Amino acid sequence: MKLGEIAQRLECKLEGDAGIDITGVAGIEEAAPGQLTFLANRRYRPAVATTRASAILIAPDAGDVPLAALRSSNPYLDFARALEFFHPAPAYSAEVHPTASISRTAKIGAGAHIGPYCYVGENVEIGLNAILHSFVTIYRDAKIGDDFFAHSHAIIREECHIGDRVTLQNGAVIGSDGFGFAKQADGSWYKIRQAGIAVLEDDVEVQAGAIIDRATIGETRISRGAKIDNLVQVGHASKVGKNSLLCGQVGLAGSTRVGENCILAGQVGAAGHLTIGDGAVVTSQSGVPNDVPPGALYSGYPAIENKSWLKSVAVFNRLPELQKQVRELTAEIEKLKSQAQ
Repeated sequence: MKLGEIAQRLECKLEGDAGIDITGVAGIEEAAPGQLTFLANRRYRPAVATTRASAILIAPDAGDVPLAALRSSNPYLDFARALEFFHPAPAYSAEVHPTASISRTAKIGAGAHIGPYCYVGENVEIGLNAILHSFVTIYRDAKIGDDFFAHSHAIIREECHIGDRVTLQNGAVIGSDGFGFAKQADGSWYKIRQAGIAVLEDDVEVQAGAIIDRATIGETRISRGAKIDNLVQVGHASKVGKNSLLCGQVGLAGSTRVGENCILAGQVGAAGHLTIGDGAVVTSQSGVPNDVPPGALYSGYPAIENKSWLKSVAVFNRLPELQKQVRELTAEIEKLKSQAQ
């Protein structure tokens, strides 16, 4: 593909030879001649001088570069779009594999691809152009919109609702029982019937091994455009706002409210029955026991405002030195007391 065609399709300003042949895309340090790369993180700026790529996606204000450039207001996004030019998504034919088990009461829209050993239960409704790869299980009364894609071993439990253009990666489970038990007089635990559902709105993606529990009553809701990373646990009756990101191994205890456009980085844990405000960011391995204000940047455990956390960490690193100083000062005070007597 010619560089000029890529510039046109991405609507980027071209600087350099439009006739350069581009055969693929790659990161700035790994790129070879004939490939398109990108610069989105300033840490990689020195690599611009040494990259072997034939062209680069770069911001309009990023200065001169020694190779052909596509000026983009969002180089990372346009790199993702360019990646699809060379690696299109695989196509699936409209067919039902003979090993699939589909209830006679299920309603499945046109264009569906249902792979080996899938199970679709009673009264399930699935929209147009669904792809169920293999070993996908959909329990009774689930409702699913158009352009649904479920990879192998994804599961949707009974009565859950799934919007349009939802993707479930391998082993994702939607609507598993919430963790609800009541203690009995003899000390044993009585399982609380999980009578609610889980709802995924349009354009949600749930990645491998992530679990969205159903509510005890009511619903657990993942709002439009939210992305749930591998091995995330969303507890019963939690709500995740529009376009929020829950990164790997995040855990939300029951009834957590995450606002819109939030980012919870890897291994963040929320205690439950709390609210994380719109636009908040919580950094990796933080523990959240209380509400987080909108737009805040929180870190640590218990999670506090990031600047305060960084100051606390700086003090913590100096504790041996401070302890030594306290001992010396204490000894000096005792000495002065002794002399005064």
